[in-house]
Amino acid sequence: MIPAFVATIGVAALAAGWLLLRSLGPRYRVGRLLAVVPTMSVDEAVAHARNGNAPYLRIDGRIDAEDEFEDADHRPLVFRRTRVEVLRGARWTRVEDGLETIPFEVREGLSGIAIDASALSDGLVVVRRESRGHAADLPDRVPPDLSPDTPVRVTIEQLSSVDHVSALGVPALDEGGIPQLGAGRGRPLIVTNLEPAEAMRILVGDRRHVPRAAAAALAGGAVLLVLAVALGVSGVG
Repeated sequence: MIPAFVATIGVAALAAGWLLLRSLGPRYRVGRLLAVVPTMSVDEAVAHARNGNAPYLRIDGRIDAEDEFEDADHRPLVFRRTRVEVLRGARWTRVEDGLETIPFEVREGLSGIAIDASALSDGLVVVRRESRGHAADLPDRVPPDLSPDTPVRVTIEQLSSVDHVSALGVPALDEGGIPQLGAGRGRPLIVTNLEPAEAMRILVGDRRHVPRAAAAALAGGAVLLVLAVALGVSGVG
């Protein structure tokens, strides 16, 4: 009886830990992939693209592009996503999702592989630049029926040609036969210009307590299951 009770609590703790991690949404998956996917060289990624049936892999290198565009601070950009959201009730609703990008690649020494920027969604992990105001501040970018005092926030995510990045994806040949890293095998394309610890902090945002609580629940559940087995073997209960 006692081993079964302990095992039940252990299973419940494991389930609670799993549910806590799932509550982070797709960004939990991005963080997990950043932590476990092995790194290969750009040359290896290109070879896989040409050979076909490539694995999901990670490469590290610097961004390179021929024609950058500048932001307000004159930084040379290759990718910028601008989202405008308005607060309706208790929920933020997106009213604009602008994307500016040019062809770019990740290079390691003399080798490079193109990045399918059109596939970047939740897999873009960068420091977000956010500003808040009211609908009256952006009359040409919000619905005309909004009250002027409706809260509005603008979020900008961008990559620069001076960034050193890690990129995760599946290498393949594009329609022109050029090696390219993109989403595949049921996994997203991920690009981050942050160190692992900083990337994880950005991914969890203001919910930093969730991974810690999940880790505690998973560890506690595992210990309880081991204890239940030990009690059963010893004949207790």
